[in-house]
Amino acid sequence: MILDEAIDLFMTHLKLERGLAQNSISAYAVDLTQFRNFCMKQGRTSIDEVTEVDVVGFMMHLAKRRLAARTQARRLVAVRNLFRFLLRDRFLDKDPTALVTAPKIGRHLPEYLSQEEVDTLLAAPNRETTLGLRNAAMLETLYATGLRVTELVRLRIPDCDLETGLIRTMGKGSKQRLVPLGDVARQVIVEYMEQARPPLVKQTTDTLFLTQRGSGMTRQTFWKIVKRYALLAEITRDISPHTLRHSFATHLLEHGADLRAVQEMLGHADISTTQIYTHISMARMQQVYQQHHPRANPPPGTRHDPGPSHGHRQKHDKQKR
Repeated sequence: MILDEAIDLFMTHLKLERGLAQNSISAYAVDLTQFRNFCMKQGRTSIDEVTEVDVVGFMMHLAKRRLAARTQARRLVAVRNLFRFLLRDRFLDKDPTALVTAPKIGRHLPEYLSQEEVDTLLAAPNRETTLGLRNAAMLETLYATGLRVTELVRLRIPDCDLETGLIRTMGKGSKQRLVPLGDVARQVIVEYMEQARPPLVKQTTDTLFLTQRGSGMTRQTFWKIVKRYALLAEITRDISPHTLRHSFATHLLEHGADLRAVQEMLGHADISTTQIYTHISMARMQQVYQQHHPRANPPPGTRHDPGPSHGHRQKHDKQKR
């Protein structure tokens, strides 16, 4: 089987059998296209000609391009999943990726906003205008639910049960979940649907958040909206819609939420992904303790200060006698 046929077969498997989201499928396509191009340059046109040396060479090629370790690891995962699929369906009898190790990835703590920064950001839209009320509803919903931006812009009116305060969303891998919606966000959505959404409707649609053209909001457009309100709120750091998702999870854990419950609300398949937020909340806890506890940093000369050494004190006492 030639490389192109093998990759096409695997991509069909991802779409039809595994039901991956379009963003994930696009990422696989990019990663495997780069692997295919590298193999072609090495003279490998058939999938069974690819060896472990070729896979290692591909990883060295990525490292020479100085790609981030996380990107390198993701591309190896894509290649490994390709060969595991071909091995499972008996197109191959050996996996050339089996012994290839991924580069070590340092733990990266995601950026999040303080509760004061979130309050300032959510207060930035002018709710007296149609678009301002829409934007306020989107920001409030994002922070109240921790949705991914793709999930937010795809929300439909039937997905929002405003009586029970629950939102139904379709996450990665086409997995459906229910997320609570707080009273504040629910009220803003009601105001948006009653006052701001009707003037935006140009044709029959059940998409919740609409643009001036009457179409659904895109991820890129909402990203720009967040950037604009961050400037108005005088938030100097570079933030994105995902920053509010990180803030949602961090603030829940800081206030004692159960890790498993946060995992369910975020739609994480593995709880280890959610555990990154415990590191953030612990770091924040230590910072708050150092800043505010009266005994965290005792001033010199107090009884908690170790003061001079024992030998120095004995010498000083003899001199006094």
